[in-house]
Amino acid sequence: MVTYKEAGVDIAAGEETVRRIKPLVRRTFTPGVLTDIGAFGAFFEVDWASMQAPVMVSSVDGVGTKLKVAFAMNRHNTVGQDLVNHCVNDIAVCGARPLYFMDYFSTGTLSPDVAVSVVEGFSTACVENGCALIGGETAEMPDIYTEGEYDLAGMITGVVEKSRIVDGAGVKRGHIAIGLPSTGLHTNGYSLARKVLFEHFSVHDTPDQLEGTSVGNALLAVHRSYLHAIQAAMSAGEVAAMAHITGGGIPGNTARVLPGGLKLDVDYGAWERPPLFQLIQTLGQVPEEDMRSALNLGIGLVLIVSPADVPAVESALSSVGEEPIRIGSVR
Repeated sequence: MVTYKEAGVDIAAGEETVRRIKPLVRRTFTPGVLTDIGAFGAFFEVDWASMQAPVMVSSVDGVGTKLKVAFAMNRHNTVGQDLVNHCVNDIAVCGARPLYFMDYFSTGTLSPDVAVSVVEGFSTACVENGCALIGGETAEMPDIYTEGEYDLAGMITGVVEKSRIVDGAGVKRGHIAIGLPSTGLHTNGYSLARKVLFEHFSVHDTPDQLEGTSVGNALLAVHRSYLHAIQAAMSAGEVAAMAHITGGGIPGNTARVLPGGLKLDVDYGAWERPPLFQLIQTLGQVPEEDMRSALNLGIGLVLIVSPADVPAVESALSSVGEEPIRIGSVR
């Protein structure tokens, strides 16, 4: 006789996980949430009264090989924040505000402690971004994952007034690019970073270049949300386009929002690269082209603004604690 548990799936562990995450999930609920977790579908009622032509905006993403660092550090409450913030940024640069988030957590052998820690990160970031964590899926799949490892995916839905969609259509020659600092690698370029750094260091090593921070802590720095900064900028002036700097770096991501025939000239000397990026390039002798295409280099968001509105947008950003940097212009 072979039980389901002996086959590798522990139903009791799954039930314990659900019981423990319920308070974390419920604290994210906003007035639109109509169902508790556990239903076959998640219901969210949207109040359209204040909008004339609401448009839904959705995105899906993962955390990538940053998870390998979390496994090595045995720290799991930050990657959930990374995932929510990444997804929030992807729709915020379209002008949208997030409504709700859903997750997919899959692993070989379910550890309730690890799963709860991950959901704690989801919960923290959802509260900070004002969106509800309304559902998800936890899958235990023996023989698919190495012991102690898991994968994550996140799906977000938001809404934007049709007339307020930011899609780059209004970008013109001479518009100015304003960059906002990142908090590290965010969730991209980790295959390159890990190959370079872990040939020389462990996650607990503290190279002089990182000024007392361990390699693991530097790599696990939370991928920040730009939602509040974006909302402040949009309320202050004309923001013609925005780019969340993920895979592809500044060139690849700004190209996604520029009309044909236009290009962003980036002044890479306009800001000082954080020590982690300098360490990766120096230690791995990484070509500059690879650095620019694989990593954000310290700029996590780019706003493209009409010259007349630059002072007002910069002032609004500074008022919410940002440090805007003019990094180039459109030609």
